[in-house]
Amino acid sequence: CLYRFVRLSTKYSSGSRYPNISLSAPLPGIPKPVFASVDGQEQCETKITTLENGLKVASQNKFGQFCTVGILVNSGSRHETKYPSGIAHFLEKLAFSSTAQYGSKDEILLTLEKHGGICDCQTSRDTTMYAVSAEVKGLDTIVSLLSDAVLQPRLLDEEIEMTRMAVRFELEDLNMRPDPEPLLTEMIHAAAYRGNTVGLPRFCPVDNVEKIDKKLLHTYLRSYYCPERMVLAGVGIEHEQLVACARKYLLDVKPVWGASTPTNVDLSVAQYTGGIVRVRDMSDVSLGPTPIPELTHIMIGLESCSFLEEDFIPFAVLNMMMGGGGSFSAGGPGKGMFTRLYLNVLNRHHWMYNATSYHHSYEDSGLLCIHASADPRQVREMVEIITREFIQMAGTAGEMELARAKTQLKSMLMMNLESRPVIFEDVGRQVLATGKRKLPHELCDLISNITASDIKRVTTKMLRSKPAVAALGDLTEMPSYEHIQAALSSKDGRLPRMYRLFR
Repeated sequence: CLYRFVRLSTKYSSGSRYPNISLSAPLPGIPKPVFASVDGQEQCETKITTLENGLKVASQNKFGQFCTVGILVNSGSRHETKYPSGIAHFLEKLAFSSTAQYGSKDEILLTLEKHGGICDCQTSRDTTMYAVSAEVKGLDTIVSLLSDAVLQPRLLDEEIEMTRMAVRFELEDLNMRPDPEPLLTEMIHAAAYRGNTVGLPRFCPVDNVEKIDKKLLHTYLRSYYCPERMVLAGVGIEHEQLVACARKYLLDVKPVWGASTPTNVDLSVAQYTGGIVRVRDMSDVSLGPTPIPELTHIMIGLESCSFLEEDFIPFAVLNMMMGGGGSFSAGGPGKGMFTRLYLNVLNRHHWMYNATSYHHSYEDSGLLCIHASADPRQVREMVEIITREFIQMAGTAGEMELARAKTQLKSMLMMNLESRPVIFEDVGRQVLATGKRKLPHELCDLISNITASDIKRVTTKMLRSKPAVAALGDLTEMPSYEHIQAALSSKDGRLPRMYRLFR
């Protein structure tokens, strides 16, 4: 057909038979093309069904031979108020171990291998996610396996002992990593929400490793792993098939720990406190002929809002506008180099190694923070640069700057949602938190409607909160918390002047 089109185009363009024919009109003798079209309702709509026991089943159709299916549980480190911290960390490591149906983790992996599948479990401060990616034709086996892994784990003594070893290793590794971002994130949450909900440690504290056993895990699971707090989410499968499998394997299943007691669930609302967490000593992780330079890392945060509020979108745009990264970030204009932390900080102050903005949002609170790192002798100057950037957020954003941030945010959103596992997590988390899902085009419309006055309004509100500060490394030149608070309350963001007789 293509060959014929080329021949006809050449023939007609030479003027031999049809000198006045236009190639923008259909060519004679070629059948009318049939294009793919969306039938009726939009295909990207997420379908949601609630079973009799309260479990929600959510699915999103996507073309392909593989699917991603998983169970998300409204359970994480923020729910450990009445328990020793670290249970969620242990459950993450114990996931997909031996169950009532499978004698070991190897059996589970061999079963998945038959369907070209892989499995994973991840916990965050508010959600635990068990997921499997495999061929669509193995859906029945996948849901059966997920049900067994979540509701029927054996939690053998040897498995718990192996998990203790894995947790200890991870804690040691956390303190030895050249990249301090995970540790700083822990510290900034501990400072912002001191001793409550999302401020509780995500990683198991060393003192609690020996305290967590099968009995304690069962007590926790009895309260939090109940159907009303779960979502079975799937991407790349038919909704009716997923609902049928959910009814078969998740409707009348009695968990290994007995009847659920959802009345014991901790419903505490996050209380933002502000404050400072300092860790002065850092391990020397750079032994060798070319050591990594000794840096001091500072993270300063202010309270933003929950992801359920309307202000969540303006904060997301503001975070994108601040942007930033490392001083050796790959890329050029169009990859973040026009963000404020690049233009105002990294481009002007060559001695700063990093300046990056982060936005953490939960169902009842949020935290917008900036992480910066530099030589220990320039910590005071670095802190002042960051406080000035916070104050300048309240100024009126430029038209081009705002348009670029909104376009970048929409671009990032759409590119991430090309990936099947990302769609799965988005569907699961939204349905778990709100019972419904906002589609990408709805989010893009909300982003497009953000104005400079929205950014100014949310920033002004944010600057009224007390700062949360995490400081890691040599803190000899670190300004006091009161001085940082005073700088964020001033008009220009400058730290109070200090006069010393001796240096």
